[in-house]
Amino acid sequence: MTSLPVFFIIGAYLLGSVSSAIVVTRVFTRQDIRTQGSGNPGATNVYRVAGKKAAAIVFLFDALKGALPVYLGFLYGLEPLVLSAVAISACLGHIFPIFYKFKGGKGVATAIGAIFPIHWGLTLCLLSTWTIVFFVSRISSLAAVVSLTMAPIYTYIFKPDFTLPVLLLCLIILLKHKSNLISLVRHQESSFRKRNK
Repeated sequence: MTSLPVFFIIGAYLLGSVSSAIVVTRVFTRQDIRTQGSGNPGATNVYRVAGKKAAAIVFLFDALKGALPVYLGFLYGLEPLVLSAVAISACLGHIFPIFYKFKGGKGVATAIGAIFPIHWGLTLCLLSTWTIVFFVSRISSLAAVVSLTMAPIYTYIFKPDFTLPVLLLCLIILLKHKSNLISLVRHQESSFRKRNK
C-alpha cells in the first residue's frame, strides 16, 4: 500500500502536465497559444485566441486533470493528507509541466477540479464566486483572485480537514497571478468589457 500514494501523486503530476490549451488551440487555429495573446496556456487566453468552444473544452479538460486523480484517490481510500498531496501535485503539473519545459498555466481550473471531489458545495461556492465577480467586473483574473482568496474559508465551512492544503494550493496559484495582481492594483488589467466595446 505504501507505493499507492506515490503512484497517485506522480500520476496526478503527469496528468496535470498535459496542456489542453496548447493541444486544443493547435487543433482549432494551428497556432501556439504560448505565442498568442497573453502567452498563458489557459482557458481565458484560449477564449481570446480560439473562441468560446475551444476555451470551454480547455476549461473542462483542465478541471478533469484535477478532479480525476483526487476522485480515484477517494475510491481507493487514500487518507486526506495524501489526497491533498494528489490535488496539489495535479495543479503543480499544470503550472510546471514536465512536457513543456516547466512553463504552464496558472492552475485555476485544475484547482477547482481538484477541489470538486472534496465537496460539491465547496465547488459550487467557488464557481458562484468566480461567476459573480466576473459578471460585475468582466476581469477574469480578478474573479480568479477573489475565488482563491475565499477558497480556504469555504473549505473550512464544508471540509475543515482540508483547509490547510487548500490554503497552500491557493497561495501557490496566487503567486502565479503576481503580474495580474500588479496590473489590478494599477488598473491596467485586461477586461472583456473593454475588448468588446
